[in-house]
Amino acid sequence: MFLMMAEVLRCCRVAAALPESGLWKFLCHHQSHVEWIGCSLHDLIQPSFSFMVGVALPFSIASRSARGQSRGRMTLHAFGRALALILLGVFLRSTGSSQTYWTFEDTLTQIGLGYGVLFVLGFRPMRDQWIALALILMGYWAAFALHPVPRDFDYTTVGVSAEWLKDFGQTGFAAHWNKNSNLAWAFDTWFLNLFPRERPFGFNGGGYATLSFIPTLGTMILGLVAGEVIRSERAPTAKIQWLLIAGLVALVSGAVIGWLGICPVVKRIWTPSWTLYSGGWCFLLLAGFYMVIDFFGLKFWAFPWVVIGMNSIAAYCVAHLFEGFVLKNLKTHLGQNAFKISGDACEPFLHGAAVLLVLWLMLFWMYRRKIFLRI
Repeated sequence: MFLMMAEVLRCCRVAAALPESGLWKFLCHHQSHVEWIGCSLHDLIQPSFSFMVGVALPFSIASRSARGQSRGRMTLHAFGRALALILLGVFLRSTGSSQTYWTFEDTLTQIGLGYGVLFVLGFRPMRDQWIALALILMGYWAAFALHPVPRDFDYTTVGVSAEWLKDFGQTGFAAHWNKNSNLAWAFDTWFLNLFPRERPFGFNGGGYATLSFIPTLGTMILGLVAGEVIRSERAPTAKIQWLLIAGLVALVSGAVIGWLGICPVVKRIWTPSWTLYSGGWCFLLLAGFYMVIDFFGLKFWAFPWVVIGMNSIAAYCVAHLFEGFVLKNLKTHLGQNAFKISGDACEPFLHGAAVLLVLWLMLFWMYRRKIFLRI
């Protein structure tokens, strides 16, 4: 969530102004999504958010059970939460539009679409959770593989230029996962046009798709399994070892599947190989944080992230709704040149840092007053 809020730092604008700087190029790369195949740090934001939803579920179920809540009441709450996440995602995407913008590809909506199934799996043994994950990933892969690659297709009609296709397009079997010509794109050209729209839906400019919620559910299942391990009676060292091994196996498996041409590692359409690859990183990151914070007890450094994590839904909304407002008022009250102390090139970064600080202070104010947005 911190990485998502840190988008305001605008490292890419600084990199464009300082083309000779390897550092700013590196920061820009990891603050941007890769065009298609591959991964940057920025690409791991949504998988991490989805993964942690799964990690939290066993603790949530245990807490509600300890308070005497019935299975029926918990189920009603879970499906109500799923609906609320879907609608909140639609609401945030519709800001600035003349009517409701009915698409379902953002983080909150994708989580909401799969959350009900995740909740049901939370009551099943771990073996069933692994089986569900395997069926989801293999079924999703097979559906894409069996969907015919369009012949003599004019990619420019779906926002894919000839230059982009030359640089990032795939041939042969991997073409089943090309941008805006795959199964998920075909589904959206039908499904999204069932909703009222300003104009008919033809394609998503980034290649994102509604059906990605299915493998996103796979990411949440990986988190669910990790949460079960952390909550178990295993020794802390055994938990860390399990998470590290699971992370390495998932990471290598996803990378090898992509390298062999079986399924490319594409975040934008959440390919099964991406589920494994990004899930591997999530396991490894969780192992690292668990080791540092819970095993060694080094918690003091994490407070800024605790403020954000304790109010993750509020942080998501604040980042989407108030960035422009805060930036405009900083310029109004501090002056247009207030952030040029390091030169014009670094001005966007300093502007962004100031916005990030203000957004964090808003969350800190809520944290101090125990105001937490829950769904």
